[in-house]
Amino acid sequence: MNNSRNRNSIGIAIVGASLLLSAGCKSSKPASPDAGSEASGTPGAPQIGGQDVVVLKRTATSSGTKPEFLTVTVLPGRGLNMFQITANLPGKGPTDLLFAPSLTDAAAKLNGGTDDLNGNASFSFGGAFLVPYPNRIRGKLSADGKTITTTWDGKPLTLPANWAGKNAGAEKHAMHGLILASKAQNVTVVDTADGQTLTGDIRAGDFDGHWPSKTNLAFKIELHSDAVDATITASNIGDTEEPMSIGWHPYFAIPSGDRTQARLEIPGTERAIVNNYDDVFPTGKLEPVKGTVYDYTNADGVALADHFLDDNWSHLERTNGSVDVKLTDPKANYGIDVEGLSPQIKTVQVYAPPAKEFVAIEEQFNFGDPFGKEWHGMDTGMVTLKPGHSVDWHVRLQLFTPQK
Repeated sequence: MNNSRNRNSIGIAIVGASLLLSAGCKSSKPASPDAGSEASGTPGAPQIGGQDVVVLKRTATSSGTKPEFLTVTVLPGRGLNMFQITANLPGKGPTDLLFAPSLTDAAAKLNGGTDDLNGNASFSFGGAFLVPYPNRIRGKLSADGKTITTTWDGKPLTLPANWAGKNAGAEKHAMHGLILASKAQNVTVVDTADGQTLTGDIRAGDFDGHWPSKTNLAFKIELHSDAVDATITASNIGDTEEPMSIGWHPYFAIPSGDRTQARLEIPGTERAIVNNYDDVFPTGKLEPVKGTVYDYTNADGVALADHFLDDNWSHLERTNGSVDVKLTDPKANYGIDVEGLSPQIKTVQVYAPPAKEFVAIEEQFNFGDPFGKEWHGMDTGMVTLKPGHSVDWHVRLQLFTPQK
């Protein structure tokens, strides 16, 4: 997943006072918290995935004395990808927190072409949501090379073979779910006391014939001064059981541009061993991280230096019930806490190539290749949803100033 760097970022003008998010936001007075309106497009922004881009916004109130969130940009036409988040940082002002190109460049990349089959380009920047499976799934490749077939609960699952490593002869496999190019419905924005909240649905059904039952996905993205919350509720509306996992693929930027001094804290005590960093297929073996370069449990974090990471941590230690992964950029006097609030979040995948100034922090339910025989029947984190049942995935972002 080595993605080329694009230094273009969303211009601050996009989040300026000229933004019109919805009919309910025309007045300078905030709407009441229960006053909803259909989200409308962002003036000057291209449509992406055939739907308007939506920007949640709020006005800074701390006069630059403390970090606070300002905007969240969402792509309803691409699975509600949380494409960009901005914050007002002391000493830096408005700052992009996610690695992402301009909206114009993103529209050109998210075009359904060769590099965007199955919506693949969606997980190369910004923050794509991954449902009903994050990470890789292996299986028997079809004769035409377009699908793989694996087995869940004795039933075959046929999935798009949308990814492969870069090495010659790399095995094709399924990657990062089935909503990367999905369109959202009922996208609504409401004003809150100190920000805005977006809700929307993806009526996934049987995911175009790839899944054993039918699913509805309800999204809520909340912007506040001190937090950004993302919640997805997956509901089985079909008549048979189905496996379900949910994850997120946000590329967190390193604002100073100096990756070597950025620090990462991961509360995971075991790491899944993979065959290599091209396929990144799990072997089914878990190893303790203590005493290795993969031990990021230090409360002050560990410097990224020149470490390459594309690894999965498990046996997660929780703080007040939350899986807290922290990225700190001391040079920028900046820190962000990625808090996994759902008890079903069992693993964290981190992707951080040394030549890039980002860290992808992916809080998810499952291990990679969750249906694979290499796990020998171990619980790999996939939730079994019975008809009429649902499961929530909830992650919160909070800003902090590193201690000096």
